[in-house]
Amino acid sequence: MQHRVAIAISGGIDSLVAAALLKEQGHQVIGLHFITGYESGFQHPPVHSDSNRDPAGIESRARRLLAPMLAPLDIPIHIIDLRREFQSRVVDYFVATYRKGRTPNPCLVCNPSIKFDILFRKASALGAECIATGHYARLERDANGRMHLMRGVDPLKEQSYFLARLSQEHLLRAVLPLGGFTKEQTLQAACKRDLHPLAVQESQDICFIKDGSYGDFLQRQPGFETSPGTIENLDGRPIGRHNGLYRFTVGQRRGINCPAAAPYYVVALDVARNVLVVGGKQDLLTRACRVEQINWVNGPPGAPTAVQVRVRYRHAAVPGILVPETDRRAHITFQDPQSAVTPGQGAVFYMADEVLGGGWIL
Repeated sequence: MQHRVAIAISGGIDSLVAAALLKEQGHQVIGLHFITGYESGFQHPPVHSDSNRDPAGIESRARRLLAPMLAPLDIPIHIIDLRREFQSRVVDYFVATYRKGRTPNPCLVCNPSIKFDILFRKASALGAECIATGHYARLERDANGRMHLMRGVDPLKEQSYFLARLSQEHLLRAVLPLGGFTKEQTLQAACKRDLHPLAVQESQDICFIKDGSYGDFLQRQPGFETSPGTIENLDGRPIGRHNGLYRFTVGQRRGINCPAAAPYYVVALDVARNVLVVGGKQDLLTRACRVEQINWVNGPPGAPTAVQVRVRYRHAAVPGILVPETDRRAHITFQDPQSAVTPGQGAVFYMADEVLGGGWIL
C-alpha cells in the first residue's frame, strides 16, 4: 500500500538512501529537516525568546545547504524550527541528569520526544500518514495489529537500542526502510543512485556538542553551577580533589589524576557530599542493577523473565534475569558481572531479536 510519508532528513547518507527507497516503492515522500539551534552559526545556548526565532532566515540557509544533496531525490523539503522544543526536551534533560550525578543518553529521549512526536505532528499537518527515519532497526506487525520492534540485520550498525522508548502509538506511524540493510549495502545503494551526504563522516557522539568537552558544554548552560570537591577511595580515605562531578562518569579513568600503583576508575558520584568515589578496574563490576521508568513495547512481563540486556549502546547484550517490581521498574541480575553499569544510562531488554523495552539505570 502506498502512503504519503515524511522522512527526517539529517544530512547523512542513511536518511538519503531511506528517502530514495521509499520513493522507489511508490510512496509520496516529503522531507523534513529540523533545526535544533546547535548547528554552526547559532548562539550557544539558544536564546529562550521569540527574538531568536527567525524561520525565514533558518529556512533559506538550510535550503541552500541541502539543495545539492536533495537534487537527485526530487522531493519537497520542509525546514522545521524546533530550537525551543529541542532545548526544553533534550538539552535541559541532559543538563539536569548531569546535575544529579548521572550520565544521560539524549538519543533515547530525542527519538520518542522529538522525532516521533513533535516532528510527526508537523508532518501530519503537511498531510503525511507516517514518519520515516534512517535507523537500522526493523518493525513487525502481528495478527492483532500490534507492532514489534526488532534488531536491524547489521550486527555492527543496528540501532534498535535507540528506539526502545517508542510506544505503540509511535511505532504504528513509524517506517524504517534500512532495517534489512547492512551499512555496506546502504553505501552501495547511495553510490548507485549518486547520493552524497552533507557530512562525510558519521556522527559518533552527542549531536549538539560540536566541539570541546561535555564539561565545557555544561558550563555554558544557564544556571549550571558546580564546585570542586574531594576524591575518595572505597575505604572513604581522601586521596585527591576534583574540579566538578559533572566532568566524570562511572568507569572513567581520564582526569582523576591521583597517583597509585594501579590506575583509578570512577566507581560512583556522591552528589550529596560532592565526592568522587574511585577504585580499581575490578571494582567496576556488578551483578545487578535496578531500572526505572521502563517503556514496555508490548507490556511488562508478569513474572521473572530471562532476557538479554544492553546497558549502553556500545555494549553487547548479555544474559540476565529481569524481575518486575512495578509496571515501570525492574531488578536485573546479570549472568556474569558487568563493568561500569552507569546510573542514568539506558538499559534495553531483548528476547532473541525483539526489543521488550527500555528504561533508566538507577
